[in-house]
Amino acid sequence: MKQYRLSLIIFTLLLCTTANAQKIKGSDTLLPVSQEAAECFMNENRNSSITVTGGGTGVGISSLLDGTTDIAMASRKVKFNERIKFGRGGKKLKEAVVAYDALAVIVNPSNPVTHLTRSQLEAIFRGKVTNWKQVKDHVTGKYGPDLKIIVYSRETSSGTYEFFKTSVLKEKNYMAGVLSMPATGAVIQSVSQTKGAIGYVGMAYINKNVRAVKVAYDNRHFVYPNMQTGRRHIYPIVRELYFYYTEDKEKTVMPFINYLRSEKGQDIVVKSGYIPIG
Repeated sequence: MKQYRLSLIIFTLLLCTTANAQKIKGSDTLLPVSQEAAECFMNENRNSSITVTGGGTGVGISSLLDGTTDIAMASRKVKFNERIKFGRGGKKLKEAVVAYDALAVIVNPSNPVTHLTRSQLEAIFRGKVTNWKQVKDHVTGKYGPDLKIIVYSRETSSGTYEFFKTSVLKEKNYMAGVLSMPATGAVIQSVSQTKGAIGYVGMAYINKNVRAVKVAYDNRHFVYPNMQTGRRHIYPIVRELYFYYTEDKEKTVMPFINYLRSEKGQDIVVKSGYIPIG
């Protein structure tokens, strides 16, 4: 009888653990803050188990669609055709904004060009301008060095790739020779090691090995991406960061989503280098 009761207790515990187990997958931009928040949440909720992995927004949304993840992290809004797929699968898609992010344009620290307009960025990333000597810093009045521009981007499955194309390139195509990187860390590493390089990353990823440039959309007011300019939306390339989930998983995922959106969770957002929603 005692053995039966022990088995029943173990079985019940396993059921509780399984019920509280969650998988979160998607945007590399959201990966650091989601991992940190998951660790804190699990420390406060011992029966919970949360696994967080990256791969890009597109991968996260595809995984949510096929039921292999509970939450899709996304650095862009779900597309119309993606919503159609969820509807056809009989799944009601739900959305939660969990943070904001300033998308930084980065160059190698040796590059003297530190101010770029949106039109200059479009010309560079579309391959219309191919040498830094063609690029004028509108604040210093000087042109860049005689150095080939090496353009780094994220892969097409990345929400950051999509957002940059929409916000900066105005839906025009990237240049044919763009070097697509599988993760944000790879963009940072490549730009830091290549003198003529330029790329883009979430603000939280900026470090001493690269230089973020000041950007102007009006050709006059050049703004650096940081917490203050991003929070006040003075910096022109700011985006919402999302958690997507399906209605049938709502009871499972909402405790963690509410935690991340709470004051305690938003403190983690700020400490991780992102902009809070409040």
